[in-house]
Amino acid sequence: MNRVRDLINTRLHRYGPLYTHISLHSPFLFNPTRANRHQTAVAAVQSPMEAAGTDSDGREFKNPNEMWSEHTGGNNKKTQWYRDGVAYWEGVEASVDGVLGGYGHVNDADVKGSEGFLQTLLAELFVDGGIDRHFVALDCGSGIGRITKNLLIRYFNEVDLLEPVSHFLDAARENLVQENPMASDKHKATNFYCVPLQEFTPDVGRYDVIWIQWCIGHLTDDDFVSFFKRAKIGLKPGGFFVLKENLARNGFVLDKEDRSITRSDSYFKELFSRCGLHLYKSREQKGLPRELFAVKMYALTTDIPKRVSKTRSKVQASRPGIIK
Repeated sequence: MNRVRDLINTRLHRYGPLYTHISLHSPFLFNPTRANRHQTAVAAVQSPMEAAGTDSDGREFKNPNEMWSEHTGGNNKKTQWYRDGVAYWEGVEASVDGVLGGYGHVNDADVKGSEGFLQTLLAELFVDGGIDRHFVALDCGSGIGRITKNLLIRYFNEVDLLEPVSHFLDAARENLVQENPMASDKHKATNFYCVPLQEFTPDVGRYDVIWIQWCIGHLTDDDFVSFFKRAKIGLKPGGFFVLKENLARNGFVLDKEDRSITRSDSYFKELFSRCGLHLYKSREQKGLPRELFAVKMYALTTDIPKRVSKTRSKVQASRPGIIK
């Protein structure tokens, strides 16, 4: 295994199953720089669906369709794609270091970046930052409950966890229900769903925020679009999605081992359009090691959102009923 392959295997992304949690996506795969200046110039004018990409062995594909046809064309191949993704994560230790691909030390920076983004969104999209609202969130590709425990449960009254790797979900249940001293009737993990993204349909109108981090790379483009179209019904009026993912510089990068794909910013935006979603705000994650992929957060709404009037105090705007 050469150096590039070793670096590519440092996946923070551990999602696992089908869309699974953070896999290919370890939040960060090595950020390959194979594209030359000509490829970069061409990518600037090409449709994202026409841009070339590579796999973790260095093989080039003319476009996403060529890659998806080879790896998921037909029901048998597609089933095997998802099965292999889950199998990869079933062999990973249920720990922060395990789900972050050996980069457990980036946990604090990741949570800090996510919290700043979430605070901004709550302040801008909910009256008084939602301080009087019963907040419910869905943590997609939750893994061991890392994001729920370190972030979501402090801002939301209830958090549901969705994770297809059973031993990760068992660890999440133990961490959040049996060991978490912050758990209370007002801020708690409620439901634990051992279901892959591509098979999940939420209850109608349950969630204020659906958080999807380092796991959507396990979904094919068609299942990506289908997931978001189904998940829309799970949002309350005014609710929104947060997608946090690795970014390829151009086109895409396929990880053959954990069955996940890292997409470019333009690739994501094309899929958002197909989902009928509006990009309200985005922000780059700061403070990660340079050898990792860039990571970006996207806030997505089902309608063009209107910012709430800024009648609240600065203190209220920065504290939407959280546990300190």
